[in-house]
Amino acid sequence: MELQEAKDKFVHTWGTLATQWGINRTMSQIHALLLLSEKALNADQIMEQLTISRGNVNMNLRELMSWGLINKQLLQGERKEYFTAEKDIWKVARLIAKRRQRREIEPVIEVMDEIKAAIKPDSVENKEFLKVINDISKVGGFADTAMTAIIKADENWLASNLLKVFK
Repeated sequence: MELQEAKDKFVHTWGTLATQWGINRTMSQIHALLLLSEKALNADQIMEQLTISRGNVNMNLRELMSWGLINKQLLQGERKEYFTAEKDIWKVARLIAKRRQRREIEPVIEVMDEIKAAIKPDSVENKEFLKVINDISKVGGFADTAMTAIIKADENWLASNLLKVFK
């Protein structure tokens, strides 16, 4: 496999994989392209390499910056904006975990707490309903704790503890 073919395969795979993290395919392909790039790229270069529209590039660059996954650079003598990706993969994982926690886990926990406060266990049906809600709440709390640990972890702690899990 030639290097360019390997890079193309990585960009495609990263795009597919990242959809599982709640990031759209184009956004993750741009991230992958910037992750692999030795130098900063501008929107025109990204458009050309991924064959996507300027609007799509600009929208996804803004979203990647809001996630903290890429940074804007101004190069001396250039009018165009250039972009680089965060290269520390552990930091990338923590940034994605933090965003997903906020977007997916915290809202579920809030709704479960709201439901538990609103429903009284004064009938068999209510008790059964609350049992399911409590179970979901426990799973949500576990997921929240796990994500918080990932977000706060440093690379060495996370790596060593993940290795312990698999031994």
